[in-house]
Amino acid sequence: MTEKENSKNTSSFSTETIKKMERTQNSEVMKGISSEDVPFEEDILRNPTSVNCWQRYIDHKRQNKSPSKQVFMIYERALAIFERSYKLWYHYLKYRENAIVSKCTTDNAWRALCDTYERCLMRLHKMPRIWICYCEVMIKRGFITETRRVFDRALRSLPVTQHMRVWTIYIDFLTSHDLPETTIRVYRRYLKINPKAHEDYIEYLIERDQIDEAAKELTILVNQDQNVSEKRRTSHQLWTQLCDLISKNPVKIFSLNVDAIIRQGIHRYTDQVGFLWCSLADYYIRSAEFERARDVYEEAIAKVSTVRDFAQVYDAYAAFEEREVSVVMQDVEQSGDPEEEIDLEWMFQRYQNLMERKNELMNSVLLRQNPHNVGEWLNRVNIYEGNFNKQVETFKEAVKSVNPKIQVGKVRDLWIGFAKLYEDNGDLDAARKTFETAVVSQYGGVSELANVWCAYAEMEMKHKRPKAALALMQRACAVPRAGDYENMQSVQARVHRSPILWAMYADYEECCGTVESCRKVYDKMIELRVASPQMIMNYAMFLEENEYFELAFQAYEKGISLFKWPSVFDIWNTYLVKFIKRYGGKKLERARDLFEQCLENCPPTHSKYIFLLYAKLEEEHGLARHALSIYNRATSGVDRSDMHLMYNIYIKKVQEMYGIAQCRPIFERAISELPEDKSRAMSLRYAQLETTVGEIDRARAIYAHAAEISDPKVHVKFWDTWKNFEVAHGNEATVRDMLRVRRSVEASYNVNVTLTSVQMRVDAERKAQESTSGSANPMDSLDQQVQQSADGGSITQVSMNKGNISFVRGAGKTVQQDTTENPDEIDLDDDDDEGEEDMDISTKTIPAQIFGSLKLADEMES
Repeated sequence: MTEKENSKNTSSFSTETIKKMERTQNSEVMKGISSEDVPFEEDILRNPTSVNCWQRYIDHKRQNKSPSKQVFMIYERALAIFERSYKLWYHYLKYRENAIVSKCTTDNAWRALCDTYERCLMRLHKMPRIWICYCEVMIKRGFITETRRVFDRALRSLPVTQHMRVWTIYIDFLTSHDLPETTIRVYRRYLKINPKAHEDYIEYLIERDQIDEAAKELTILVNQDQNVSEKRRTSHQLWTQLCDLISKNPVKIFSLNVDAIIRQGIHRYTDQVGFLWCSLADYYIRSAEFERARDVYEEAIAKVSTVRDFAQVYDAYAAFEEREVSVVMQDVEQSGDPEEEIDLEWMFQRYQNLMERKNELMNSVLLRQNPHNVGEWLNRVNIYEGNFNKQVETFKEAVKSVNPKIQVGKVRDLWIGFAKLYEDNGDLDAARKTFETAVVSQYGGVSELANVWCAYAEMEMKHKRPKAALALMQRACAVPRAGDYENMQSVQARVHRSPILWAMYADYEECCGTVESCRKVYDKMIELRVASPQMIMNYAMFLEENEYFELAFQAYEKGISLFKWPSVFDIWNTYLVKFIKRYGGKKLERARDLFEQCLENCPPTHSKYIFLLYAKLEEEHGLARHALSIYNRATSGVDRSDMHLMYNIYIKKVQEMYGIAQCRPIFERAISELPEDKSRAMSLRYAQLETTVGEIDRARAIYAHAAEISDPKVHVKFWDTWKNFEVAHGNEATVRDMLRVRRSVEASYNVNVTLTSVQMRVDAERKAQESTSGSANPMDSLDQQVQQSADGGSITQVSMNKGNISFVRGAGKTVQQDTTENPDEIDLDDDDDEGEEDMDISTKTIPAQIFGSLKLADEMES
């Protein structure tokens, strides 16, 4: 078919189609149809119930930017068929809104849009998105009442599950306008469906100055049992906000009992009540009820239990009084009224009284925190200094309040201070009554009751009544009999074993009693095993002063049997010194028995002085042989830190008595037993002594022996001394031997250091290999190490051979394993250099497989 024929058929078909449409549609519709729309119109005619056909037609018109009226007409035609098509309605409404968005909201087009929404909602009243769009259009138009009614209709039409989508826009719309009454009513409806919005409602009320309503809502919120609100605010923070709100706006609050609300908060938050008390007082101050505000401040100061709350309330109270004084002062300056001057003076006195009571009030707070704090009770007594009656009342209240089981401090200080208060005021009878009550009271420990008895006796002694003081001590130290006390575990039943009491009792007996009575006291102390080493020595000294020497020695013996080492050291030391001073060499055997008895269990740390005292006794009154045997025992019986001193004394004594020849075995034993530092010093002294007597070879041998423990880099003084010795007494051969020994010692120390560093390196490499091998069998790794050791020596030896290093094999063994302590020590024989040159030395190369990764590392470095 040719192109001309196609064109002819198309025009004839179009003409027939248009004629058919003219019969079915009105003329207005036909006027908006162009030739490009004919296929879409035909599609609609063929499928009038297909939404997609209508949508393609609409999209075609919108893409060609056809006039909006034509698009409206197509939408209307489609919606006449699909009255409940949400898709078509939604797109239609949005298209109409976008078409008139640039026009003024008072234009008729906006009214037509709203009419279209109304027609849509007649059919789709359950669609929340349509209602939301409609509400947004109404908000843009700015008709508040009509908009509110549309929102209300939407809420009535939609199910409850969809209301939150509408309420959010509804609340934002109302809060954006100054409509407090309407907004409050709507908010109340909103809170019924969403109680979580209480805080937003409260914030809105505060912004609109609806304080009373805000306070009521805030009261409801704080009474709910929840730890944290929706805005992450704690219950205490809400209470703080409520109290701050009602206290600063007393005139605007008329439906709440402010006093009851704040007191409820005070009762609920006992640890942070300072702000709440200040808020209550501030409420009455702003209400011009100043006397009630003062009553609140006084009540708060009397009830707060923390220093922080007290400081907060007290500062607010003081600032309030200061403001009152300044206001009245200004009024007096202006008016000059005498009555106002009297009021001003009275206010000054009240303000001054508040300032003076600060320490007392602070002390009351601390005592409310802990009524068992003895130190604070004593501070309270000091605050009332000069007021005897107040001090007495404070002491009486303190001794009743403090529980000894949970006391802070010592309750004895209260009783002693109470009695001393009466004593300072000259009322000794009241002081005695106080002490008598104190000694039968309860305490936290025996020492407290003992101190009370001592203070009681000291008061009697101070007022020159020694017999009464001794009687008190006798009462206190009397051993209770069965049935004297109901509870034998009480402090009164156990105070007779207090060393404090017995020490004072003994002192009083020494001053005011007889020797026999004092002896009885000390013997009773020893019998009860309450005596201390110092008491034993005091007893013995007392007897010596009264020339009862044997009784004094018996006292020492009792003390020795009572205590163990090291507590008994002072008793032994004093006993031995006193015995030697008393008898000297008259009772030598008895003295020896005492020393042997002392040394039998004496620990090495305390035996040095006993040995020296023992040896001194033998030197002065006994035999020199015995003295030297004691010094010999002392060298091994004292502590290791004292051995060097004892050896020096021993050598000195032997040298004085028997000469140098007898000192040599002692020197040798000292060198072998002392630590290295002391042994080196002893060797130098020994060598110096041999040099003095002309034994040069013996001195040289001593130097050679000590050289083994002397590092040339550290102990330079030793090697300089040996060098000076060889220069003075030796020859070229001896100097060469000395230098050879020095090199060998230095090499041995260097080898030890090198071996340590090499071993550390090998350990690190082994750990690295183990980590790279992962979960390898540890037994296989051990077999490899054993194989390496068998092939090429130990790991340390292998690590020391780098590159083409060879082992040196000599004709004989250079290390004697049986005679040396260090297996790595280099043994230098006594041959001269010529013999060393004739030595046959052969080398043997180690196979490279033994070194493994070490060989590869060395090759890479080279």
